[in-house]
Amino acid sequence: MKNIELTIPKLGESVESVQLVRFTKNVGDFIQEDEVIAEVSTDKVDSDVPSTTAGKIIEFRFNEGDEIKIGEVFALIELSENQQQSAQKTENVEEKKIETVTISQTINSIDTNQFLSPLVKSIIQKENLQSTDISQIKGSGRDGRISKNDVMNYIQNKSFTTNNSSNTLSQNNIVSSSSFGAKDEIIEMDKMRQVISKHMKKSKQTSPHVTAYVEPDVTNFVKWREENKAPFEAKYKQKLTFTPLIVDCVVRAIKDFPMINVSVDETETKIIKHNEINIGIATALPNNNLIVPVIHQANELNLEGLAKGVNSIVDKARNNKLSPDDVRGGTFTISNVGTFGNLMGTPIINQPEVAILATGVIKKKPAVLETEFGDIIVARQFMYLSLSFDHRVIDGSLGGVFLKRISDYMENWDVNTQI
Repeated sequence: MKNIELTIPKLGESVESVQLVRFTKNVGDFIQEDEVIAEVSTDKVDSDVPSTTAGKIIEFRFNEGDEIKIGEVFALIELSENQQQSAQKTENVEEKKIETVTISQTINSIDTNQFLSPLVKSIIQKENLQSTDISQIKGSGRDGRISKNDVMNYIQNKSFTTNNSSNTLSQNNIVSSSSFGAKDEIIEMDKMRQVISKHMKKSKQTSPHVTAYVEPDVTNFVKWREENKAPFEAKYKQKLTFTPLIVDCVVRAIKDFPMINVSVDETETKIIKHNEINIGIATALPNNNLIVPVIHQANELNLEGLAKGVNSIVDKARNNKLSPDDVRGGTFTISNVGTFGNLMGTPIINQPEVAILATGVIKKKPAVLETEFGDIIVARQFMYLSLSFDHRVIDGSLGGVFLKRISDYMENWDVNTQI
C-alpha cells in the first residue's frame, strides 16, 4: 500500500501558518483529487485546501482549532483499495496511542490517557483544570476527542454554577466578573471575531496609543467629487467615492513624511522603513465583523487606479472572496467611521503598522470667512480627521504635522483637477 502525505500549501507570500477551521471529510472517507478536504483560516481570510490525490483518508494529524505551519503534513491518503485497509486503520490507531499525551505534575498534576491537542492542553493549564474536570468534559470531536469549544463550554457552565451557589467566581474562569440572569444568553464568538479580539488586544498591549485631531474645510473636495462622479463612472466604469480621494491625500502626505510608513521589529530596537505604500481600508462586513484588505503600492496609482483598487477590494471583502494576499503587507490603514454617521473616532492601530487614520462624517457648518469687506458667515463642508499613532516611534510633532498635511491636501483640493 502506498500512502500520500497531504501538506498545507503556500497561501500567500507572508503566510507562515494557518488555523485549521474544520475538516470536510472524516477518516475512512474516500476523496477525489482536487476535492476540498479542509478549511483553514489565515489573517481573517478562510481558504479551502484541496486533496492532491484521490484515495481513502486514513489519518488526520491535527484537530480543528490547531495551528499548522505551511508545508506541514496534516493528513494521509491511502491509494490502494484492498482488504488490508482495516489492518492499516488499526495500525494508525496504535500509532496515535504512542502519541497520547500524559499530562503530569508539570501541568496541574493531571494524569489521563485522553488524547489532547496542544491548544486544549494550554487552555487546561491556564484555567487550572484538574483530572476530575477533564473526566466531566464530553468530547464532541472525532472519536470523542475533546475540542477547544468543549473545554470553553465546560468552563462557562462551571462558572455559572459556582456563581449561583456561592456568588463567587474564581479569577481563573473566563467569566470571572460577569453575573448572569435567567434570561441572559451566552453567545459564542465566531472565528473572525476571536481573531479581531486578539488582534486589537495585542495592539493596545504593544503600542502606546496617542490620538490627534483636525477639522479640515473640505468644501472644494466635496464639490469636485459631486461634479465629477458621473463623468468619472461613464469614462472608467468605476464609482467615485470619497475613499480613493482620501487615499490620494494620505499617500501624498506619507511621501512628505515617510517615517509614518514604518513598523517596529520584534526586538523593539529597530525601525523598518517601508518603501512601498500599502493602504489598508477597514471594511465592515454584513455579519458585523471587520476586515482590512490592502491596496498594494498605492503610491504608484493614479486616481483611476485608486478608485478601481478600492472598489475591487471592498467588493471582494463583502462577498467573502478575499485571498490571503489581499490582506497582507499593509503599511497604513484608513477607517471611515463617517459611514456610520459618526463625527470622529479613536481607532486602534492595525499591527504591525504604527498609525491609522479615521475619517468622520462630512457635515455642513457655519464658518467665518475673511473678505475684503470684512468677516462673513457662510455654510461650508467640514469633517473630522483623527490619527492614532504609536508613541514608541512617532512623537506628537511628527504625528501632528503629518495629520495637518493630510488636512491641507484635502482643503486645497484643486477643483480644476481633470479626470
